[in-house]
Amino acid sequence: MSNQSASPCGTPYKTTCGGQALIEGIMMQGPEKRAIVVRKPNGELNITTKKIQPRSRFAKLPLVRGVFVFGSAMVHGVQALMHSAEVSEEGLEQEEDEEPGWLEKWLDAHFTQEKAASIFITIAAALGIAFSVGLFILLPTALTGLIRLVWPQMPLWVQAVVEGVMKVAIFLCYLWLCSRTKEMRRVFSYHGAEHKTIFCYEAGLPLTVENVRPQPKHHPRCGTSFLFVVIIVSILVSSIVFPYINWQNIWVRIGVKLLLLVPVVGVTYEFNRFVGAHDNAVTRILSAPGMWMQNFTTNEPDDSMIEVAIEAMKLVIPAEQGKDQW
Repeated sequence: MSNQSASPCGTPYKTTCGGQALIEGIMMQGPEKRAIVVRKPNGELNITTKKIQPRSRFAKLPLVRGVFVFGSAMVHGVQALMHSAEVSEEGLEQEEDEEPGWLEKWLDAHFTQEKAASIFITIAAALGIAFSVGLFILLPTALTGLIRLVWPQMPLWVQAVVEGVMKVAIFLCYLWLCSRTKEMRRVFSYHGAEHKTIFCYEAGLPLTVENVRPQPKHHPRCGTSFLFVVIIVSILVSSIVFPYINWQNIWVRIGVKLLLLVPVVGVTYEFNRFVGAHDNAVTRILSAPGMWMQNFTTNEPDDSMIEVAIEAMKLVIPAEQGKDQW
């Protein structure tokens, strides 16, 4: 049996290959390659692959590697989303005489088309990271600071609890709002196709629509679970750190939050690696909240979505059997 259609030796297998749902497509990443497969409006598949450069020894150290993985996922995720948006609109009628924006004009006047695209993607990636950090980390801190203005004598432990509740509430509301839009429902269906395809590969089954379709749509090593655990770990760290630091200035607290985000991401990544590598009662309990969160971010896919996920998965399975073992 070829390792391009099933996991090594046809046996149950936990893979490091993972992906991200896009607009009418999926990005998959393995230990050697990253693949983006997007379905065009005419039904054809647009396929892009790129070799992954190996990370340095420092970037592979425990508690450090998670920061590099998180940063890389954010940057390449934004790039893939922009690419999928462009491809999924190919062939559609555009408005006549549509005027480009001032930023597009300025970039075209000062840079080549390739360089301008690279700059635009970099800016978009930076804004995406800033939005995520601002919405889920900094906004709760700022709101809690406003509450302290009304209640100056609020105990530090109460402030930590209130801030933590706000983080979870904002995250849940964000996911719920996303799940209500038509466009995001399709993206979340591709998310389900990605999970089902990975499950099929890990089960040692040939990658066919018939084998992928019955697989579960919730996966224990999902990025949604990772983000949720980041929030929970940040709450725990804040509860430990801030009661002993009498810094009530809101900007100082925000600065400390940003500094703490580095170890929080590092610890969370190691936690997810441990939970993902084991399947027992304890790890199932630990992963249960993240699995529940996937009710917001995964939908049942149709067969055409599964076909996209299969194509992307096949492209990133390493030639050397076992190289992608978790």
